[in-house]
Amino acid sequence: MGTIVSFHAHPDDESIGTAGTLARAVDAGHRVVIVFATRGELGTPVAGVLADGEQLVLRRSAECYTAAREIGAHRVEFLGYTDSGMMGQPTNDAPYCFWRAPVEHAARRLAVILDEEEPDVLTVYDDNGAYGHPDHIQVHRVGMRAAELSAVPVVAQQTINREWLARGRRRLVAAGRLDGEAQMPEPDAVDWGKPEAQITHRVEVVDVADRKRAAMAAHASQMGPDHPLLAMPEPMFLVAMGVEFYIVAAPPDPAAPEVFLDLFTPLR
Repeated sequence: MGTIVSFHAHPDDESIGTAGTLARAVDAGHRVVIVFATRGELGTPVAGVLADGEQLVLRRSAECYTAAREIGAHRVEFLGYTDSGMMGQPTNDAPYCFWRAPVEHAARRLAVILDEEEPDVLTVYDDNGAYGHPDHIQVHRVGMRAAELSAVPVVAQQTINREWLARGRRRLVAAGRLDGEAQMPEPDAVDWGKPEAQITHRVEVVDVADRKRAAMAAHASQMGPDHPLLAMPEPMFLVAMGVEFYIVAAPPDPAAPEVFLDLFTPLR
């Protein structure tokens, strides 16, 4: 049995980006640990979801555990930083937000968990945080340093393959399986993810897509039924969410950890 630790910025990021990989790891008999830098207190709640007086930070914290059960994760932890908000907002300057945390100090906090778990694989985000959010960028910086401190064998940077999404959408439209006018996230936006040439690995998760969708829906304060990702037609959902992409800067040799070999397929 191996161990994979998945490091994320906010509740729901784990479900959108890596839930399929984590669910497949669980199914293969590996241990899965999810770590959040923040509790996502600056998110925008879905209208009418919160009860009178209910704090968003408490709801989002609870939703993490519900989503983790859908995935089958064994442990959930929080580093204790506050949400930094979107890039350029005044909240980026809050003294205790994750964006302002000294990388070395934050990495040592994460390294405590990594030293306890001794993971074979750590997932973080690419160097732009997949879409430029300051907390996502900081996950990359902190996660990469923590992996050095704890000598994690493999670091997999989760990213978005915008070319894959654009191709998949065009194929579905051409086949008449998708309305070309349907509103959905723009798959080829230049600030999303990375060019396919920079992506090294993929994880096929179509077989656990139902659990990924359930994990996403568990974050009901952020993702109502009409959320663009949950409202996607099923064929497009399976294209967009049925494969998870990663950058492994130094691909392991054939003696790589079992959990890595079980899950990650080279893109080329």
